[in-house]
Amino acid sequence: MIKIWGRTNSINVQKVMWTVGELGLDFERIDAGGAFGGLDTPEYGRLNPNRKIPTILDGTTVVWESNSCVRYLAAKYGVGSLWPEDPGLRSEADRWMDWMLTTLMPDMTIVFWQTIRTPPEKRDMAAVAAAAERLGPIWALLDGHLADRPFVGGHGFTMGDIPVGCAWWRYRNLPIDRPPQPRIEAWFERLAARPAYRTHVMLPVT
Repeated sequence: MIKIWGRTNSINVQKVMWTVGELGLDFERIDAGGAFGGLDTPEYGRLNPNRKIPTILDGTTVVWESNSCVRYLAAKYGVGSLWPEDPGLRSEADRWMDWMLTTLMPDMTIVFWQTIRTPPEKRDMAAVAAAAERLGPIWALLDGHLADRPFVGGHGFTMGDIPVGCAWWRYRNLPIDRPPQPRIEAWFERLAARPAYRTHVMLPVT
């Protein structure tokens, strides 16, 4: 059984939970981080020296960093499905996973933290407006990519859809104006038909 440390409202933990749900793996999730604490213990530090979530333990294998966790689980348990066997197809899933972290999340983090996790009287709404303005063209890159394919990595659902799909759910539930992204919305409807996405990702954004 795979052990997963993390809380359900963490976007990074949601990536892992969605992955194990898609793969039908047995797991035990241990509340950690945020209000649950537990990251400063010596035991947790031995598992994850960064003391962040998620961390997974699969037998004797420890993995941390959320996209690395998704890749590990896909490679071990989802070859031919979540983990495309063709290196070229796999690289497409890989690059959008990295795009989510490097290009999308800096501005997503500003908007999320300022509008959801910061008390109203302390919010920097000018920073929110600027970040929201930048996010429209960033998401439009994915909207264009989906013009000739139903999923991020091509014609089948892969690990590439998981980090980006978690981010889209969060984005579409933030209290900001968003330009229309019709192809992403059509992709989202395909994701929303998947039970593991509904269970582990389509949760209140808190």
